[in-house]
Amino acid sequence: MPKQIITSPDAPTTGFTDKATPSPLAQAIRFGNMLFVSGQGPMDPKTREVVQGDIAVQTRQTLANIQNVLKAAGATFQNVINMRVHLRDTADFPVFNEVFREFMAGEKVTRTCVGSVLHRKGANVEIDCIAMFD
Repeated sequence: MPKQIITSPDAPTTGFTDKATPSPLAQAIRFGNMLFVSGQGPMDPKTREVVQGDIAVQTRQTLANIQNVLKAAGATFQNVINMRVHLRDTADFPVFNEVFREFMAGEKVTRTCVGSVLHRKGANVEIDCIAMFD
């Protein structure tokens, strides 16, 4: 079974390259009934620039980017089983978690959240996830 590359025009594709260079990454890859979504951050899909704002603004943008990649794969947050979260500053966790709770609207996932040094300047959150299909 070949892997299927998933691409959404409504989410950024990054790879820490300059804007003129094609990314070496896929936004997501579906293999069988599993979907692996690359780490998404608080980037505007059109400009590929980090959105300005606090952790709440950046978390909403990051989750919206993930939601758009899931949609391109025919999935929603209901399909997500695991998420990994990287925060530049762990002191942001309470605000991040409140926005996460609001955005997920009661949907449950397993999640790991760690403090990390994020590569993209100005990005304070990055999230990747794994989703399953029936």
